[in-house]
Amino acid sequence: MRAVANAYGRAVLSQLHGRMLILSAVPLLLSLLLWGVVLYFGLQPLMDWLHASFVDYDIFRSTSSWLDSIGLGFLKSLVVPFFALLLLLPLMILTALLFMNVAAMPVIVRHVSSRHYPKLEMKRGGSLLGGLGAAVSSFMVFIVIWLATLPLYILPPLAMVSSACLWGWLTSRVMSYDALADHASVEERHTIQRERRWELLVIGLVSGAAGALPPLLMAGGAVLAVVFLPLFLALMMWLYVLIFIFTALWFQYYCLEALAQLRARTAANPIEVNA
Repeated sequence: MRAVANAYGRAVLSQLHGRMLILSAVPLLLSLLLWGVVLYFGLQPLMDWLHASFVDYDIFRSTSSWLDSIGLGFLKSLVVPFFALLLLLPLMILTALLFMNVAAMPVIVRHVSSRHYPKLEMKRGGSLLGGLGAAVSSFMVFIVIWLATLPLYILPPLAMVSSACLWGWLTSRVMSYDALADHASVEERHTIQRERRWELLVIGLVSGAAGALPPLLMAGGAVLAVVFLPLFLALMMWLYVLIFIFTALWFQYYCLEALAQLRARTAANPIEVNA
């Protein structure tokens, strides 16, 4: 785990670099622009649809009874806006992640490789489309499980564990592909993802714990989140962009170091490595 810790330290220092701080604004502004338009035209229709669904399926009675039983009956009027928030947040996270892949990840790759791995050959075993495909397909699985575990947010400890595991799985799949796409061949990428899967999962789980914090803040400040819905969603996106950038830096340092070690091992003992 020393390599994981070393990569973490490097990522912390790089996160504070001026270029990285400026870079965090790019996917955030793109996401805010897109979702500003979507919310302007679509927020009220979404609220109306949820309200009608709650009436049609008699959900208000169940939620009202449950809130009364735990002494939070005064929140009955906030149930529909809160559900709207829970539905919108995963989609906003997806757009931030996609904008990260397109706008920020190439800069992160150049920043890390030029400063610390300038002699590492680029074999380009991945592509932008491949990275986007990995992100979208993984997020489709993520969002299904996310929706299935929403009831856990009434118990914050369980919500944090489930959210951290989900984020750990998602980030280890998406970020390891992106980190190796330019420098590793397809075979090298598969080898590292196979041999280092536990270390990659640890990085993903730690990052996933950080990714679990914004939803817990949302659950803890439910009233403020609903009252100031657009501002709260913007804050959530900003936090996720910062988490994504730090996670990308951590994976980048770890994966490029793993690639350098793999090539050194291959050059020293090619028969054993290729066997």
